[in-house]
Amino acid sequence: MRGWAVAPRRALWAMACGIGLAMGHVPAQAAPEWTIDTLMQLQAQTKSSRATFVEQKYLSSVETPLESSGELSYQAPDRLEKRTLKPTPESLVLDKDTLLLERKGRKRSIPLQSYPEVGAFVESIRATLAGDRAGLDRNYQIELEGKRERWRLLLKPLHAKAAAMVSQIRLSGQGEQVETIEILQGNGDRSVMTITPLPSAP
Repeated sequence: MRGWAVAPRRALWAMACGIGLAMGHVPAQAAPEWTIDTLMQLQAQTKSSRATFVEQKYLSSVETPLESSGELSYQAPDRLEKRTLKPTPESLVLDKDTLLLERKGRKRSIPLQSYPEVGAFVESIRATLAGDRAGLDRNYQIELEGKRERWRLLLKPLHAKAAAMVSQIRLSGQGEQVETIEILQGNGDRSVMTITPLPSAP
C-alpha cells in the first residue's frame, strides 16, 4: 500500500471498479425483446439498492489474487458507496461530483474534476446505473451478448486515455440482475467482482 499522497487516484480507481451495478430486484413484467435499450430501461427502474460483494484482483506483481469483500449501495441518480469490510475497512462514497474517502479514521474529500481521466470512467459507470444509454455511447463501444436468461454486456472505451487504463469491462447477469463485473486493465491486470443483492429495507 502506498502512502496517502497517492490515495486520490487509487481511491477513484477502487470506486470505479467497485461501484458497478449494485442493482436491486426489479419486479418482473412481460419480457420484451432483449436489447441494450431493454437492459438500460431495467437499470433506470432501480432507484436504490444494496448488495454484498466479493472482489478478486489478479495482478502481475503477485502470484495469488487479492480478495476483498464488503457492501455496495446506490441511490439514484448520483450517490454510490463501496464499503470494504475485509481485509481492511474502508469507505468510498461518490456523492455527485465529489469522492469521500475514509480509511483508518482519516477522511478526505476529492473532487472528480481533479482526475478527469478516472472521473470520466466513474461517470460512465454511473450512467450505466442510471440507465443512461446516451451517456454510455459517449464513452464506450457497447455490445450485448446472449439472452435475458444469461447475458453479457461488453464496454470498450472509445477515448485513448480511458483505454490506457481499462481495455474492457464485462458485466454478466440474468434478467435485471447483474451478477459479476470483470474489469480488464490496460496493463493486463484484472478484477472480478461477484455481487449478491440484499433485501430492500422495509
